[in-house]
This record gives sequence, structure tokens and C-alpha cells, in this order.
Amino acid sequence: MNDFYDMIYEVVRQVPKGRVTSYGAIAKYLGSAQSSRLVGWAMNNSHAQKPLVPAHRVVNRHGHLSGKHHFPPPGMEALLKKEGIKVKKDTIVNFDKLFWDPATELKL
Repeated sequence: MNDFYDMIYEVVRQVPKGRVTSYGAIAKYLGSAQSSRLVGWAMNNSHAQKPLVPAHRVVNRHGHLSGKHHFPPPGMEALLKKEGIKVKKDTIVNFDKLFWDPATELKL
């Protein structure tokens, strides 16, 4: 499982500042479309990783900050706002426009 986590972390490190992706998009890109929860668990365990994993850029398929409770201060929403991403009621504003799909942005 550590190898899969490492692959997840590598994808998340490539999400550009000011953009977001989803657990499912990462899982699908890595060839394991049914593993979006595993991607979520990896994000929960990513805070001590070096180099940094910008886990705040990973949200659920509707743009909801479903993992926000696992973030140390300043918190997921604050980190997103610092990058210019607007959040309203724990959901990314203009999620479709800001969505970064690793399947189209990266090559395996």
C-alpha cells in the first residue's frame, strides 16, 4: 500500500496552485477507479510527507471539502483561499472551471 500512497502523493504534488482535483480522478488516473477512499486516507496521512503534498487541493467529486476535518491549522479552506480559490458553504465555487484532471493533464 505504501507504493500506492507514494503514487497518489506524486500526482497530488503536480496539481497546480489555484486548481483542485478529486479523490476519484486521482484513483481513476492511477488505474484503480474504485479506490477513491484510499486516496482520501492517503490525504489524511499526507501532512508529514516530504516534499510537501498539497492535500488541500483534493476534494470530493462535487467540489466539497469533505476532508477538511483532517487538516491542521490554518485549515483546508484557508489554504485554498490563500491560492485564490473561493469557497462557499464548504464547497469550491466554480469547481468545474478549477477542476484539474490528471487523466488529461498528465501522462503515465
